[in-house]
Amino acid sequence: MHDTQLEVQTLHKVPSANALVKIPGLKWMLLIIPLLYVTFLLYLSLLSLLKLSVFDQSGFTWGYMERIFTGTLYLKVLWTTVKTAFLVTVFTLVFGYPVAYLLVFLESPRWKQTVMSTVMITLWISLLVRTFTWTIILQDQGIINSLLMNMGIIEQPVKLLYNTTGVVIGMTHILLPYMILSLYSVMEGIDKRLIQAAQGMGAKPAKAFCQVFLPLSLPGVISGSLIVFVMGLGYYITPALLGGQSNMMIAKLIQENIEVTLNWNLAAALALVLLVTTLVILAIAYWVSRLSPMLKEGV
Repeated sequence: MHDTQLEVQTLHKVPSANALVKIPGLKWMLLIIPLLYVTFLLYLSLLSLLKLSVFDQSGFTWGYMERIFTGTLYLKVLWTTVKTAFLVTVFTLVFGYPVAYLLVFLESPRWKQTVMSTVMITLWISLLVRTFTWTIILQDQGIINSLLMNMGIIEQPVKLLYNTTGVVIGMTHILLPYMILSLYSVMEGIDKRLIQAAQGMGAKPAKAFCQVFLPLSLPGVISGSLIVFVMGLGYYITPALLGGQSNMMIAKLIQENIEVTLNWNLAAALALVLLVTTLVILAIAYWVSRLSPMLKEGV
C-alpha cells in the first residue's frame, strides 16, 4: 500500500506534455531543431544544386536554360516526360477507381482484407524486382507475346519493351496503389445512405452513381491524380529499364549529365525546369480546386 502511494505521488510530480509545451522557449526549441535539420539537408543542398543552372565559372549565365528550350533533344525529353506521366495518371485512375469502389462496398470483411492486402503487397515488393519482372513479361519472347502468338492473334512479336508502351505499363503497375489508397480514403467517408436515398426517389443505380457518388469522390480523384502525376514526372528506375535511350525521360537525362558527361550545370538546369513544371501544375490544380467548393478537400 505504501509503495502504491509513492508511485502515485511520483506520477503527479512528472510534468505532463502540455506542461512541457508551456515552458517558455521550449515549444520554439522543439520546432527549430527539426526545421534546421530539414533546411540543412534538403533546402540548402537543393538551392546549391539549382544555383549551378544559372552560375558557372564565368558567373551568371542563361546559356544552359537557352540550350534546353532551343535544343530539340531536351524539348523532346520534356514532352515525353509530361506525356508519359499524364498517360500513367489516366490509366491508374481508370484501373484504380473500380478497385477503390469495390473496397468501399464489399460487405465481407475477409474479402475486403484480401483485396486491401493485394494492393499493399504491391508497395512492399522491391521496385527493382517489379520492374525486372515487367522486363521479362514484355520482351519479344515474354509471356504476353508468346500467348498471343500461340493463340494465333499475331504472327510477329509486338514491340512492348523499350518504348512508351512498356514504360506506361510498368509505371501504371507501380503507381496504381497510390491512386487506389487516395480514392479509397475519400470514398470511405461518403455516406452510403445518400445513394440509397437517391435510388429510393426513383434514380437508377447508374444515375445515382453519376450524380451523387462520383461528384463526392472527386477530391480523391484530384489528390490521387496529383500524387501519381507528380511522382511520374520525376520517375527514374522504371523508365530507365523499360524505356531505353529512345524513350528517355528527364530524370534519366539528368543522371546522364551528372555521371556520364559530368555537365552538372546542364543537369541543374534540367532539374530546375522539372521543379518549375511541377510547381506550375500544382498551382493550376490548386486554382481549379478553389473554383469548386466540392474539390477543396482534394488539393
